[in-house]
Amino acid sequence: MQPLGDFRPAPGQITGVFTDIDDTLTTDGAVPASVLRSLTALRDAGLHVIPITGRPVGWSEPFALAWPVDAIVAENGAVALVRQDDGSLRKLYQQDEATRTANYARMQQVAQRVVREVPGATISRDSVGRETDIAIDHSEFVHLPAEGIAQAVRLMQEAGMNATVSSIHINGWYGGHNKLAGARWILRELFGRALDAEIDRWVYVGDSTNDVLMFEHFPHSVGVANIRRFEAQLTHAPRYITPSERGEGFGEVVQALLSSQTGR
Repeated sequence: MQPLGDFRPAPGQITGVFTDIDDTLTTDGAVPASVLRSLTALRDAGLHVIPITGRPVGWSEPFALAWPVDAIVAENGAVALVRQDDGSLRKLYQQDEATRTANYARMQQVAQRVVREVPGATISRDSVGRETDIAIDHSEFVHLPAEGIAQAVRLMQEAGMNATVSSIHINGWYGGHNKLAGARWILRELFGRALDAEIDRWVYVGDSTNDVLMFEHFPHSVGVANIRRFEAQLTHAPRYITPSERGEGFGEVVQALLSSQTGR
């Protein structure tokens, strides 16, 4: 991972930012005022901003209404929230309603199996807002040791689910979506454009192992400094790393981008 100071895009090269939320925008579980100022600065500079998170769509709704972003893609690429001109939210899905309903019932059975068989495993407190995945808490309100995390992932995979580990949760779901597929999908939905044709004009910012697919595919990928706690587990590391952790690190990325926009 190269220091963020080595990231020097040409003026006007970058058109948008995809970013994780937890422990990337947040610090100690909250979004600091400085991060909101950074998001506003990106918007004012004409850059698109799209957070992509493993958090549930219900949890994401107030942020999609309040933050200066183009959309929020929730549940690891399955659902998107787009604010309309009248202030309401439009909800978009990658799966049809019948598929979501059938998958939801299957996922609840897997979640209960994980809770029964993994010592200390608990369903995440934000699960009431989830529609297309399940989440087991490992670091938000409880501590699940590494062997428990591995066992939960294994049980989800044995049930035919995709499973990924964020900085706070273990997420599992049925379907082919993920953060990268979600980024491709939302760019088509919002702008009618193909991400792969312009991926060198976007930056991805993340902090954990569930960001590795994005780190692998985005030539301008950045990890905030707290990603070092997952460094040994990363199959693909980000190209750059910030000096600071969490929201402060995200602010450093924004400053680098704003400087590049003006050529200073």
